[in-house]
Amino acid sequence: MCPSERNLSRPEKTSSGSDFRSAFEVLDADRDGKISREDLRRFYAGFSNGNTGFDDEEMIGTMISLADLNRDGLVEYEEFERVLGGSKKKVSGFGVMEDVFKVMDKDGDGRLSHDDLKSYMNWAGFSASDEDIKAMIRLGGGDEKGVSFDGLLKILAVDFAG
Repeated sequence: MCPSERNLSRPEKTSSGSDFRSAFEVLDADRDGKISREDLRRFYAGFSNGNTGFDDEEMIGTMISLADLNRDGLVEYEEFERVLGGSKKKVSGFGVMEDVFKVMDKDGDGRLSHDDLKSYMNWAGFSASDEDIKAMIRLGGGDEKGVSFDGLLKILAVDFAG
């Protein structure tokens, strides 16, 4: 379910104050509870037209190694959450979510536009009306130009599962 005006202010259900479960589930393509290299390949394939300007395999390997604390080659939810918000510091450098944002930002302007979010939602298999997309942008503090990286993190922190 996509956020809408009626559920934008739903309280968070986690005690940690940061729930990135919905973002994790989007990246966990095979739904096995772990993000693998193949999961990330599938995610990037949905946004890449082959002209990413960098080595996708190297980038995927870097993202996995940054988050994979137990060095099993997979990223479990707790590792994923640590990378995104566990340290209470803003993610910077080669943070996984910054890379995800860059892939979603098709025109590279530093904002996810209505079209960027609509394209992503369709690719991920979520039915989202134009009003749903507008509500997501408002939730993330965006405007008619779209939403910033920080805004995307706000959107993904909402518990869509109900």
